[in-house]
Amino acid sequence: MEGFGEDEIESVLYIGREVSVYKIPPLKKNEGHRAQEWGDLGQPLWKGRLRIIERSAGVSIQFEDSTTGALPTGQSYHFQLNLWTVFAKADYDPAKPSVEAVLDSSRYFVVRVEDNGRRAYIGMGFIERSDSFDFNVALQDYTKRWRALQNPTTADTEKASPHVPAGPKKDYSLKDGQTFSISIPGRAKVNHNTTSDLLGGGGSASSSTSSGLGVPLLPPPPPGAPRKR
Repeated sequence: MEGFGEDEIESVLYIGREVSVYKIPPLKKNEGHRAQEWGDLGQPLWKGRLRIIERSAGVSIQFEDSTTGALPTGQSYHFQLNLWTVFAKADYDPAKPSVEAVLDSSRYFVVRVEDNGRRAYIGMGFIERSDSFDFNVALQDYTKRWRALQNPTTADTEKASPHVPAGPKKDYSLKDGQTFSISIPGRAKVNHNTTSDLLGGGGSASSSTSSGLGVPLLPPPPPGAPRKR
């Protein structure tokens, strides 16, 4: 990125209060980066803060070093002010990202930094996993917005599910006074017209049937059959 104008508005997407920078070995062929190969992680090359800054020209990742300066404000006293100088800067392009996660940790990354046409790769680490998570989220959110600007038609299409047909929604709710019935296969219907008082007790066949005590009627004897004595 080129220099930014003084009147240009910038938006800070993320601030990492303390990050560590490491010198890393060359990447082995067909293998990813591993933080355990960077030597003693407790002895970084540099420590400072990190900011992700968005401007009209794009996004940059800045490693900033704190220095203390004295600003005179009177004859008898002065204030101490922390001034931040840029230690390194990496332009972030979602089409060819300059940040790569390592294979063996979620707190360490490899960043490609550039300065006047020169390019270098440095290791970067966070103290807390929550800081590295927020760093990732800030880059992902910017990437989504960048893709939406690059492909506005695609972004609008993704909002609507292709599995839902277009058109007005139908109202399947029951109105006042409407009912519905459910037919359950295999359920026998109860015959309420069966002859009553099968047992002479005055009970109805429907009540006998419902209680499971119904007795079937015997057929009458044939005419002219001799009676047994």
